Amino acid sequence: MKRNNNHIHWYPGHIAKAERKLKEQLSLVDAVIEVVDARIPLSSCYDNISGLLKDKPRFLLVNKSDLVDKNELDKFINLLKKTQKIEVISTNNKNNKDLNLIIKTAIKLSEPRIQSIIAKGLLRRPARIMVVGLPNVGKSTIINRLTRSSKTKTGAKAGVTRQQQWVRINPQLDLLDTPGIIPMSQPDQIRATKLAFVNSVGDNAYSNDVIATELLNMLNDKQIAIFKEFYKVSSDTDLTIDNIAIERKWLKPGGSPDIERTSGYILRDFREGKIGKFILDEIET
Repeated sequence: MKRNNNHIHWYPGHIAKAERKLKEQLSLVDAVIEVVDARIPLSSCYDNISGLLKDKPRFLLVNKSDLVDKNELDKFINLLKKTQKIEVISTNNKNNKDLNLIIKTAIKLSEPRIQSIIAKGLLRRPARIMVVGLPNVGKSTIINRLTRSSKTKTGAKAGVTRQQQWVRINPQLDLLDTPGIIPMSQPDQIRATKLAFVNSVGDNAYSNDVIATELLNMLNDKQIAIFKEFYKVSSDTDLTIDNIAIERKWLKPGGSPDIERTSGYILRDFREGKIGKFILDEIET
């Protein structure tokens, strides 16, 4: 992949603050749901999640599965199950069929800690979970789906600040409704660029034209053909921002390609799934 070095900018101060917040909240929950983006199911995982969570049970939700090819996604799910040795569930925001499985899995993972509480002579309480993940992988939507019919907040627990509230999902499960957001310190610019593709990096950290160019350069032959068909670029013409702009007549006064406008459309169309269903990670063979 062609790329400019160090064109994605990270903010270590923000990262440290978010990780401290996460560690504070971890002591309050029994299990963690980590959400990743199906378009980059490997690149949107947090490398040091085990180091942060210690022995806290977790499982993966591969979100936005409607934006990718199911057969291709299944390969990544199997890989994640094998390498991380945890439960992996694919989900999307188009239906709620998987909500019961998500809830049952969270309760199951919480049970060992519940049992340790009971062994100490305390009464059984609902399991407590927290949702974490990188920006824009869909954490808030997952929380909204889980809590849509749950409007009863169970109130502040001992040692919990007033801003941290619990929501009763059902009699067996409570959700901490201030989820820990895990940003990443990312020296790997290829991975950082993939995060920018799916809008997991603030748009003030990069230029649209650079990221759109990186996206076009990363596509395989099959994906290039799909892009060309979508933007009506001739099969014997290079897939570039200039050629897309010319074909779509996104031009500046005087007739030169409007690179900024075209770059914005390319990123928007990709992120909204208008062009096709793409997974941009690869499984090493």
